[in-house]
Amino acid sequence: MKFTANRFRLWCRNLHRDLSFVFAGMFIVYALSGIAMNHRDTFNPDYAVKRTEIRLDASLFSQGELQKAQVLEILESLGEAGNFTQFYYPEPHRLKVFLKGGSSLLVDTGSGIGVHEKLVRRPVFSFMTKLHYNPGRAWTYFADAFAIAMILITLSGICMMKGKKGILGWGGLEFGVGILIPALILLVS
Repeated sequence: MKFTANRFRLWCRNLHRDLSFVFAGMFIVYALSGIAMNHRDTFNPDYAVKRTEIRLDASLFSQGELQKAQVLEILESLGEAGNFTQFYYPEPHRLKVFLKGGSSLLVDTGSGIGVHEKLVRRPVFSFMTKLHYNPGRAWTYFADAFAIAMILITLSGICMMKGKKGILGWGGLEFGVGILIPALILLVS
C-alpha cells in the first residue's frame, strides 16, 4: 500500500473526526468553566448567595448581648442550628453569626431586622471549575492527554484541506490570524 497525499489527508480526516468525538465533551466542559472562571469578579462559579431578610422580635435583645443558647434558638427557626460556628458583636447593636460553609446571619439588634446569607454550591459549575485547579495526579495525566489530543486535532484539521483552502492558502492566513490575536492581546495588556 503506497502512502500518498490523498491517503495522508484521509488519515488526518479520520484522526480529526475520532479525536474530536472523543474529546468533544471536554471541549464543552472546559469552554463553559473557562467562561465562568474568566468572570469570577461578577459571577461566583462555585456558589450562589441567597439573601433572605428576617424579622426577629426586638425584645429578644432588650436584656443586652445574647448568649450562645439564645443565638442557637434563633438559628433553629432558620434551620441553621446545626451549622453554627461562632458569633460576636462587631458594633454595639449588630449581631454577626457565622455558619458552616461560609453562610452568615447579620442582625440589627435595635430593630430585630436581619439578613441571612446562605451560600449554596452550584452543582454543575463548581464541579467543572475544579478541573481548572488540577484536582490530582490522575487529572494531570488526563489534562496532558487532552492537550496532546488538541494538538493532534488541530494539526490533522490543518492537513485535511489542500490547495487554496489549505494551509498553503487561505487556511494558512486564518491559522496566522489565530496566532496573531492572542499575541496582540498579550502585547497590549
